[in-house]
Amino acid sequence: MDHKSERINVTKAFLPPIEEYNSYLKKIWQNNQLTNHGPLLKEFEKEASEYLDVENFHFVTNGTIALQLALRSLDITEGEVITTPFSYVATTSAILWEGAKPVYVDIDPETLCIDSDKIEAAITEKTKAILPVHVFGNPCDIEAIDKIAKKHNLKIIYDGAHAFGVKYKNKPLLSHGDISICSFHSTKRFHTIEGGCVIAKDKKISDEIELIKKFGHIGDDHYRLGINAKASEYQAAMGLCNLKYIEENIQKRKEKIEIYNKLISNQMQRPKLNKETEYTFAYYPVVLESEEKLLDILNKLKNENIFPRRYFYPSLNTLPYIDKVQDCPISEDISKKILCLPLFEDLEESIINKICEILKS
Repeated sequence: MDHKSERINVTKAFLPPIEEYNSYLKKIWQNNQLTNHGPLLKEFEKEASEYLDVENFHFVTNGTIALQLALRSLDITEGEVITTPFSYVATTSAILWEGAKPVYVDIDPETLCIDSDKIEAAITEKTKAILPVHVFGNPCDIEAIDKIAKKHNLKIIYDGAHAFGVKYKNKPLLSHGDISICSFHSTKRFHTIEGGCVIAKDKKISDEIELIKKFGHIGDDHYRLGINAKASEYQAAMGLCNLKYIEENIQKRKEKIEIYNKLISNQMQRPKLNKETEYTFAYYPVVLESEEKLLDILNKLKNENIFPRRYFYPSLNTLPYIDKVQDCPISEDISKKILCLPLFEDLEESIINKICEILKS
């Protein structure tokens, strides 16, 4: 089949056999409970916690609300939060939405994660927390960040939107920090249609998250300001289906990446993977020579009905609604030149060959 007849996006949501999803739909019809912490949600939380080997796992509506819950549960509704400019906009918007100010620290040019050597210089008396991102599931410099946070009595919230199932030094990446969050959006390697999770280290904070995510009340007794972050039974059903295929899908993505690597790894700059990482192949980013080259390649791929994505563009420190632009030259430069190529389980080798031909030409 001519691939031009089918649009090839940067990612494609994995869908389990419809019969398996339907079996859960029948349970929803039988239970007649569509949301409000139904039995499927509880089952999914249990199974996901066991798969990830974490405690205090909360399944919520999406990854953005997960960040907001993390900030609110740690009482970070003012002051400054040190974060990275190289991420999806949700990392910044959650900080702003909760009433705090993002303070940007530039990134490491090799790993593309926040440069831990530059964090301490950005700390002021207003700093409340550090919110780094495990970019493309690549671990931040966890040891250095932990040391800085302890020295200055700061909280750590890790945005692990891409880090589902990643292990660092044989420990779940999402178990680090005071709180870690993950996204289960349909563009992610593991998805629940829409969704996300919050994982808290401390049980007391976990209980606070549980209260906040359901309007701050238990029964008719109201305890604090809350919000609606409750995921539905339909999202939980998709999660339960997709958990069964996670290891198989990781292997399939690994095979696609090996084809890319064989064809272009010697000619393309790629992010350097942190050592001792068990990676789960969420994305395939390449850093090009210039923005001009990137735009040319985008145009040529578009003519073939192939649509990669500019993850992450623009550098968040340049957003128009940030009070004051903070210089982050490395992030600003890389954000203009980086492209994530299509990567999903049933991506055909012929498409990868076509993409690599255009890149090399």
